[in-house]
Amino acid sequence: MLATLRNAWRVEDIRKKLLFMAFIVLIYRLGNAVTVPYVDTGLLSIYFQQLNNTVLGLINTMSGSALERASIFALSIQPYINASIIMQLLTIAIPALERMRKEGGEEGKKKIEKITRYGTVAIAALQGYAYYTLIHRGDGIGGSMLMDGAEGWLPAIVIVVTFMTGSALLMWMGEQITEFGIGNGISIILFVSIVARFPTEIGHMITRTIADPSTWWIHLLMLIGALAIIVLIVIVQNSERRIPVQYSKRVVGRKMYGGQSTHLPMKVNMSGVLPVIFAQSIASIPATIVVFVPAWSEGLVMNVLAPPGPQQDGSHSLGILYMVIYFLLIVFFSYFYSTVQFNPVEIANNLKKNGGFIPGFRAGKPTSEFIQKVLTKITLFGALYLAVIAISPLLISAFSPTAAASGISMGGTSIIIVVSVALETIKQLESQLLMRHYKGFLE
Repeated sequence: MLATLRNAWRVEDIRKKLLFMAFIVLIYRLGNAVTVPYVDTGLLSIYFQQLNNTVLGLINTMSGSALERASIFALSIQPYINASIIMQLLTIAIPALERMRKEGGEEGKKKIEKITRYGTVAIAALQGYAYYTLIHRGDGIGGSMLMDGAEGWLPAIVIVVTFMTGSALLMWMGEQITEFGIGNGISIILFVSIVARFPTEIGHMITRTIADPSTWWIHLLMLIGALAIIVLIVIVQNSERRIPVQYSKRVVGRKMYGGQSTHLPMKVNMSGVLPVIFAQSIASIPATIVVFVPAWSEGLVMNVLAPPGPQQDGSHSLGILYMVIYFLLIVFFSYFYSTVQFNPVEIANNLKKNGGFIPGFRAGKPTSEFIQKVLTKITLFGALYLAVIAISPLLISAFSPTAAASGISMGGTSIIIVVSVALETIKQLESQLLMRHYKGFLE
């Protein structure tokens, strides 16, 4: 990895892309320090200290602590992720959108992206109003978390519009990284948000160890577990199932083509980190609903859907149903993205057109059925791998009475996102280097 970064830095074009990406990230981090007007950030920080293991605490982690500071980027990229989920589901459900995506070419993709942007702004406005309602109501603090004299419709409009604008700006910044930088801009922003919390979390861990030396072994096991998860993620992310493909010989004019053997690569974790991100976003929806229905905040809904760990009212939630829903959503989105990205019928037809075949299977339907069978098996393994890593820290948090272990509810998800995005970015750099040194393969 370090060698790849060093080699990429030596290439002027790639160096410019890296510097541009770093510039956008710097703007994002500076924006996280700029708070919206009319909000008492001191009271808000106290409030979020009680929510480390609630759904809002998870959203706060994904935003890089911007939510608890009420910064202009407090909503982070959650509105864009939710809009993307809705659009991709609608693309499958609505034939017109599906035709636009498949047959519309580049123009069709641009139209879908435009609709997604509008959806992002609408969802950001909804979530911004929900967040303002939460701040205004001030549950758990005993009163509003707005500054004195901030009551009325004008402060409300300013706060909601600021949150909405910040989310739209963040979406634009992510698109700029994708176009002019290295890798997926949205993933890079999410990566930076999570990594920005690591120094604070490590500081809290050291403080807890000093305050209670008897918990040192828990923190040591957490560190060993995190390293083991990182190794597992790297192994699985680089694993693939290679299906042998044979091309028959054919004569065109006086030249003979084909006859070579190759393989069809199918990655074990084909969808990357997206299932975890989307599943976490969907699992966070009850937090937004509770804001609009205050009576549910202490009722059965939040007691059932609350994540594991200590809750705001002092109770300790096992979060069994939350973990089950989270697990099933990860599996669902894994299959969903593998289906979207890899079409066995299309692959089989392309092989048939080019004179290729899988040994032991006839071209056409038998080939597509075999590819579908292999795809189902490896997707199941990849989905279970993602779900187990994401759920394991939640299980520890659910059944551990100690504060040291109950604060790791986002550990597995954070590690998956950070390591996966880092690996994807390194692969992007390697592909960029390969494109700029292709002459060496022709000599």
